[in-house]
Amino acid sequence: MTQEIEIEFKNLLTEDEYSRVYHFLPFKSVELIEQTNYYFETEDLKLKQHGAALRIRKKSDQWTLTLKQPHPEGLLETHDILSEQEANLWIQNKLVEKSRVFRQLRDLGIDPEQLHYLGSLTTRRKELEYNGALVVLDHSLYYDQEDYELEVEAGSRESGKSVIQEILQSCNIPERETDNKIKRFYKAKLKSE
Repeated sequence: MTQEIEIEFKNLLTEDEYSRVYHFLPFKSVELIEQTNYYFETEDLKLKQHGAALRIRKKSDQWTLTLKQPHPEGLLETHDILSEQEANLWIQNKLVEKSRVFRQLRDLGIDPEQLHYLGSLTTRRKELEYNGALVVLDHSLYYDQEDYELEVEAGSRESGKSVIQEILQSCNIPERETDNKIKRFYKAKLKSE
């Protein structure tokens, strides 16, 4: 799939709350997935100004370049597959053109040549299907930070909201305004400079 609309809900968790959700749903029987996001931006933060984010994600042995942009229903994600060699060139700021993502960047008025590598965030993830939604438990590590997060991806805003609220209520966890991973990564990066 080269483009998709992502409808997701997030809630940061404490380590104890993470454990509660882990035991509330059958996460113990699910394989642990480790993935790393490599983030890119322009010097003048043009992506951020558009509410967009650009990353390469390494998951298993697959490398995917993804541009996330605001969309009325959630986020529009545009994907291009990279080889490991292409991904490594990107991380060295030697960008290999990829048609779908580059087209979207240019539509935003962003010159891909202005992009540079910012850093990475590694996530240990467990995911399972629950009540028609994908429920994800993440433990992320970046700079000197670590955090725990519950994510719910659903086909509609109503079903996603219903599933995350059910899990939070069942595990006695308060709803929290939660920034996405790239925003949390940026905050940690600024602190470290």
